[in-house]
Amino acid sequence: MEAIILAGGKAERLGDAAGGRPKALVEIAGRPLAGYQVQQLAGAGVDRVIVSCAEGEERLFEAALGGVGPEIVAVGEAEPLGRGGGIRLAAALRREPGDVFALNGDELVDVDLEKLLVLQRTSGAAATITVVPLRSPFGVVDLDGDTVTGFREAPRLEGHWVSCGVYVLGEEALERFPERGDHETTTFPELAGEGRLRAHRHEGLWLTVNTPKDLRIAEEHLAANPGWPVPR
Repeated sequence: MEAIILAGGKAERLGDAAGGRPKALVEIAGRPLAGYQVQQLAGAGVDRVIVSCAEGEERLFEAALGGVGPEIVAVGEAEPLGRGGGIRLAAALRREPGDVFALNGDELVDVDLEKLLVLQRTSGAAATITVVPLRSPFGVVDLDGDTVTGFREAPRLEGHWVSCGVYVLGEEALERFPERGDHETTTFPELAGEGRLRAHRHEGLWLTVNTPKDLRIAEEHLAANPGWPVPR
């Protein structure tokens, strides 16, 4: 089984906290962020991970992420291709056709990857995406008429889900990925319109590391959960 990690982010919003590293290699609790993903992928039976990164950073990624278990192969983008283009570029380096995991390299997420793969293979879909509940970025005021009855801080918005960037992609989906651009505004809407896209609902951890505050939250999570991720 193979997997793709998107790791082209430059960590600009992290500032000095990035230590000059690409975002996916920013250290959290002594390990590169993407290293946690590689460990999770290994636990799901992945033996080869293709990392899509900026050109010139290939050896950096292979050195930083090697040694966990899976073979690490990095492919550099000569110019930014967008998420869809990055996945398509990396997919061209697979050793064999078939389903492939794809993840964003700047997140901590505890999706059950083996369950995700089973869902993809039993559904016959072109791709299966992981979705998480949408939470309001603002506090919500509850009203009864014009009377304020309460306040809720960043509540879950019932009935609404967002993609968290963890997928299993089949050949049909990969062949339709753009050479440049975002698959979530092109390929996925097309597949959804044809009934060829499935969703795996995830209500566990999902942390995207974009800012120093996000980095602190991630570090607090790992400090409170030593040994994470626990193999399933």
